[in-house]
Amino acid sequence: MSTTATDLVPIRSGDDVVRVRQEVRAIAARAGLSLVDQTKIVTAASELARNTLDYGGGGTARITLLHEGGRRGVRVVFEDQGPGISDVEQALRDGFTTGKGLGLGLGGARRLCNEFLLETEVGTGTRVTIARWR
Repeated sequence: MSTTATDLVPIRSGDDVVRVRQEVRAIAARAGLSLVDQTKIVTAASELARNTLDYGGGGTARITLLHEGGRRGVRVVFEDQGPGISDVEQALRDGFTTGKGLGLGLGGARRLCNEFLLETEVGTGTRVTIARWR
């Protein structure tokens, strides 16, 4: 698998969440993803960027254009040094929230992507990796 340049976007404010959306859409378009697939990865990225800000206290998003054989895609890695997630299974369940949202963010993001990996440690932080392929 080869990758091209990676964009690193800090997530410190609501404006940064918008910037993540814009960067993901631009790279997904460069990957040749359909409009539907672009919308799916952008929606997932938006949810995860918001979670990084609201629950992780801010962090980063690394956005990468991928090439593997004849296929292309986009990968986004969200990282924070927040409190971590104590019960991942519960956090992925629709309707569960520790905030004021609907509790659809993590599970919804997982359904919108071809790849989804959540790594977390209480007291250390969380890393969520998503990818969408053409």
